[in-house]
Amino acid sequence: MDFAVARRNMVACQIRPNRVTDERVLAAMGDLPRERFVPKARQTIAYIDEDIEIAPGRFLMEPVTAARLVDTAAIGEDDNALVIAPATGYLAAVAGRLAGSVFALEQDGELAQRMSALVTDMALDNIVIVEGPHRDGWSKESPYDVVLIDGCVPEVPDALCDQLAEGGRLVAVIGEPGKVGRLTLYGKRNGVVSHRTLADAMVQPAPGFERAAGFVF
Repeated sequence: MDFAVARRNMVACQIRPNRVTDERVLAAMGDLPRERFVPKARQTIAYIDEDIEIAPGRFLMEPVTAARLVDTAAIGEDDNALVIAPATGYLAAVAGRLAGSVFALEQDGELAQRMSALVTDMALDNIVIVEGPHRDGWSKESPYDVVLIDGCVPEVPDALCDQLAEGGRLVAVIGEPGKVGRLTLYGKRNGVVSHRTLADAMVQPAPGFERAAGFVF
């Protein structure tokens, strides 16, 4: 399979027609070898417009939604970014082409090790893999100009909003597993975080954000 052709087709046929306007995002996704971020047995389907399971319950996000997350974040070249639940590291790698520094927070130790090895092998030098609970964020390197959540979540915890810099942006798909969610942009102005919904999106859930079970009488 010619992966270079597959990348060009992904950008031209999937991403560009879906309101992704930042040429830097298009260039990053047209250059990064997406096939490197899936198991070898699934490399031939790395460019389909669907989520791809890369480990039990963990997925590589479909190209269009991944592109819209990054495009919405309006990442600047000096920005400090946090990518939460990156699993394969692909979304962190795309963000790394645009930002000054990226911290990729993964709570699965095995996935974190695999991601770290891949980041090293690909010489993605401005990406640092860190391990910890997703919903807690990574306060050690905060504040962040950009926070991206790689998967849908029912809500954004206060801890993540607290780690946003003034003028910072957090982008996530808010929704429940198996249902259509909403691509949502959060922003901090004068210390206050507000949000607005932008579009429908359906992606697999990011682990670690499950709602606590309520009491049943």
